[in-house]
Amino acid sequence: MTIHTPAAAFRSPAMPGATPVTVASGDGIGPEIMNAALQMMLAAGARLAVEPIVIGETAYRDGHGSGIPPEAWDSIRRTGLLFKAPITTPQGGGYKSLNVTLRKSLGLFANTRPCLSYAPFVATRHPVMDVVIIRENEEDLYAGIEHRQTDEVVQCLKLVSRPGCEKIVRYAFDYARANGRRKVTCFTKDNIMKMTDGLFRKVFDEVAADYPGIASDHMIIDIGAARLAARPEEFDVVVTLNLYGDILSDIAAEISGSVGLGGSSNIGEHGAMFEAVHGSAPQIAGQGIANPSGLLLSGIMMLVHVGQREVAERLHLAWLKTIEDGIHTPDIFLEGVSARRVGTQAFADAVIDRLGQAPRTLPRPDYAAATAIVPFTPPRRPAADKRLVGIDVFVHAAGTSPEVLAARMQAAASGMLALTMVSNRGVKVWPEGHPQTFLTDHWRCRFEMPAPRQFTKAMVAELLAGLARAGIDFVKTEHLFTFDGVPGYSLGQGQ
Repeated sequence: MTIHTPAAAFRSPAMPGATPVTVASGDGIGPEIMNAALQMMLAAGARLAVEPIVIGETAYRDGHGSGIPPEAWDSIRRTGLLFKAPITTPQGGGYKSLNVTLRKSLGLFANTRPCLSYAPFVATRHPVMDVVIIRENEEDLYAGIEHRQTDEVVQCLKLVSRPGCEKIVRYAFDYARANGRRKVTCFTKDNIMKMTDGLFRKVFDEVAADYPGIASDHMIIDIGAARLAARPEEFDVVVTLNLYGDILSDIAAEISGSVGLGGSSNIGEHGAMFEAVHGSAPQIAGQGIANPSGLLLSGIMMLVHVGQREVAERLHLAWLKTIEDGIHTPDIFLEGVSARRVGTQAFADAVIDRLGQAPRTLPRPDYAAATAIVPFTPPRRPAADKRLVGIDVFVHAAGTSPEVLAARMQAAASGMLALTMVSNRGVKVWPEGHPQTFLTDHWRCRFEMPAPRQFTKAMVAELLAGLARAGIDFVKTEHLFTFDGVPGYSLGQGQ
């Protein structure tokens, strides 16, 4: 099947000094805004050798489960640079997020989303706002590892690694230093998730000590998000885990004036991807009214990344002048503030007409001193003294009580190991549980080996064999280890 996309019209032979870039026009409003963005970038003098690809909804429907056909992967790997319009992921099971696939497959660990207000030309309650959200891109709940384990319970695994934390936190501080930022704030929920979010916070504190010229602080994600929404001027650079960063960046973009103005970069050791923050908006596709600004600002970030700073600055100034002159697409048009309502193409034409001009009041970007950030590769640490001290056995059992289940588990274990706790949805319900606790059919039964005896993998096998003989439906196990004597597992709530 031959697909004709707007990006194909910009395919060009390699020219001296041109940067090869893979371009995906996307779905919904994607082709319209990509067409406009490329027009503006090339008119400003961007030296790009465009390689168009087709990914997204069409590729899904053609049987490519990732939404990315082999020839698209070939181009992305060859150029190491992807400029991407929004993609539609079909509804229903069997379709994984293409964005997540790209970020993780290509190792694009650092997502950067600048969120600025353009008052008084774009309506906002926060006229003094200039926040950058830096989000870890590969780990956390976005690992996408989910299982249904019982009739009533499904699980999603939250995976956080020390190298992943080190890479993104150091990137945030390097970004702050390279861009003249004064402070980096870390958002976590380490008061509850003491091991996963706790690791992120611990690494943040360690890395912050290496940057004495940059202030640092930490906030719990719930009050931090509330503070960001209410008083964004108090923040400068925010670094956080994957899910929190996804939510925060949309909040920050929206309160700055419009998600439609949000651009982003995704940076890794071997490549980069640039995309708008917003989605494919199929409800307005084909109407010629979409705002290409988010994608254009992403393209400007890409030009800075590849060293075409003068072009990036010239284009950014023209865009700011257009916004300042009140030439606005419908999403940001406001009577009494905007001068003229325009569509996608007319907006692009207005920006092109203003190349060489600059805004009168909006702050001017200065890319002259911008420096590339080299991703940090964490060194491998010496292996800890890792010892097996117990096992959590997760059991599917409906219509039972903690006391009855505990008795069955102890009988099946035959005194081999000590049952020390039964929990339900993380709450300890045996021994000494509370009758008010709501129970599901999903239980965690913790077995431990009293010191100084050593727990072995053979004991695990024997235990599970005993449970199987007793007809106990165990659905998952988690080994309990200590690392250099420190428990590598959490207590049950109430334990």
